[in-house]
Amino acid sequence: MTAPDYGIEVVESPAAVDAGAWNALLAGQPDANPFLRHEYLAAMHASGSATPDTGWTPRFLLLWADAGRRRRELLAGCALYLKDHSYGEYVFDHAWAHAYRQHGLRYYPKALVAPPFTPVPGARLLARDAASRQALARAVIDWCRTTRRSSLHILFASDADIDACEAAGMMVRHNVQFHWTAPEGGYRDFDHFLASLSQDKRKKIRQERRKVQEAGVQFRALQGADIQRADWDFFYRCYERTYLEHGNAPYLSRDFFHRMQQDLPGNWLMFIAERGGRAIASSLVALNDSTTGPATGVVAYGRYWGALERVDCLHFEACYYQPLQWCIAHGVRRFEGGAQGEHKMARALLPVRTRSAHWLAHPAFAEAVQDFLDREGQGIERYMEALEQRNPFRAEPRQAASDRPA
Repeated sequence: MTAPDYGIEVVESPAAVDAGAWNALLAGQPDANPFLRHEYLAAMHASGSATPDTGWTPRFLLLWADAGRRRRELLAGCALYLKDHSYGEYVFDHAWAHAYRQHGLRYYPKALVAPPFTPVPGARLLARDAASRQALARAVIDWCRTTRRSSLHILFASDADIDACEAAGMMVRHNVQFHWTAPEGGYRDFDHFLASLSQDKRKKIRQERRKVQEAGVQFRALQGADIQRADWDFFYRCYERTYLEHGNAPYLSRDFFHRMQQDLPGNWLMFIAERGGRAIASSLVALNDSTTGPATGVVAYGRYWGALERVDCLHFEACYYQPLQWCIAHGVRRFEGGAQGEHKMARALLPVRTRSAHWLAHPAFAEAVQDFLDREGQGIERYMEALEQRNPFRAEPRQAASDRPA
């Protein structure tokens, strides 16, 4: 694809992007998930969660087919933000920003391509085909160069995105998350799943679940339209408490979740823990669907949790065991546990490599960062090898750690 084949448009709000065209483009991606749906991104902005006031200034880049004034066809697009900080990203570049500052250079605002506050791997450069994706990657870099941005960061990108970014000269950074994947044919029930684990891991999980049960805690699972406004209100109290206990304000506003209830109700699964007839904790899991998920099966994404009372092992039950039990019962093929968390391996979430792409305008800093990434990548290789030795499954595991989820 050559420059005359398309036109580039930069828009300053998700509301200025045609929702139907954007979602149709997303639905065609092999690594699509609900976190790039127009409704999700628009809610981030409209709710005040990801706006210029919070350090997220939207600049969505769109590539349109040059088919005349009467009809334009969306070929590719990405959700780009100008960032005044590096919070809410989960790929850490604070040291890079510090180095720029030490040399009297401005690192912020930088350019970021990723859904805000959402460390979930998937498509970032939405495109009709590989040629359009490569054209978009080049266009984003050209825009960053023209607008004098210090750097561009495309986080938790798909394999197709990484291929396009590497072809455009971007550097690749590796990281590790922990995901659970069902074996071929699935599990009959949670006990069948436990039987696939080594004895010590099986014993530990049973002990942790028993502690919660003996504390008198029971769970309700609610999905989609069954999640009522009162349930969302209670969940937000728990979610907010988690942040406040760590001395931070929550990233997401209550209005964001109100918009999720209105605009994407089918993509949410909520667990509410109760004791003595009172709700005491909640966790929230996202689900893909037929319009934003792979045809090979449903994927669940662990997202948020919080508790109003302390119960030993309640976090593990709410965030891992209840979701895994639900996934097994409903034939879900993968459960992604979110960013970081080596402790997840003991709960049968195995290490999976994730990748991001980076471009720095300053040649000397780009060379230094590439050297750092080479050394960091070697460390990731050794880390993955060490994690392989701690596989929680029996001698012939039902699943194995891999570079990418199946």
